Amino acid sequence: MAFSPELKKGSIEMLVLSLLEGRPRHGYDIGKRIEERSSGKLKFALPTLYPSLLRLENRGWIKGRWVEKPGERLRCFYRLTAEGRRVLARQRRTWKDYVAAIEQVMGGSGA
Repeated sequence: MAFSPELKKGSIEMLVLSLLEGRPRHGYDIGKRIEERSSGKLKFALPTLYPSLLRLENRGWIKGRWVEKPGERLRCFYRLTAEGRRVLARQRRTWKDYVAAIEQVMGGSGA
């Protein structure tokens, strides 16, 4: 099943914020986690993911920090800011309300 680019675009920020809620992650890890947790149904190419990370950082919702670990290359790890936590909580409420409204419309008898 392939989801439309518009649907994916509308959810990428919420997905990224939710993954950063637990701990800091680098871009590649975020993309892999989305793919794994969705059982491969959601995939975001890195050229799509990185502009989203930059947008979130520019809004002050996440903060990036460059880290070089022994034996690994330099990577930017992103963490959720206090404002990002507030935004994520708001987005979760909105998403749940939206899904409930869609289910009400689609779950009807068609009358």
